[in-house]
Amino acid sequence: QVQLVESGGGLVQGGGSLRVLCTASGPNFRDYAMAWFRQIPGKEREFVSAINGGRGQYTDYADSVKGRFTIARDNAQNMLSLQMNDVNLGDTAIYYCAAGITPTRVGSAYDYWGQGTQVTVSL
Repeated sequence: QVQLVESGGGLVQGGGSLRVLCTASGPNFRDYAMAWFRQIPGKEREFVSAINGGRGQYTDYADSVKGRFTIARDNAQNMLSLQMNDVNLGDTAIYYCAAGITPTRVGSAYDYWGQGTQVTVSL
């Protein structure tokens, strides 16, 4: 079984930068496709970014974050990251990492989820 733990969230000013992390416990991290989703309480979960298993040569981004966010993985440390640049108020949410078979935008396709980390953007 895979366990995922997010960290790095916090308060950041609009236009600033923040990096959130996801640490995985368990075997075969290299084989999993990974993704970031975010959710505002009371609203539906939203796809942010995904990366394929292995070397992570394939990446996918939601239009709302494309050009501002960068997803990356470090298989030697069992870690996934999301570098968030030029943040705005719309980026305020709980950010979740997920692991699955393929780097899809559909949340229900992922098999494992972290507990989330709060990112709050101030004006």
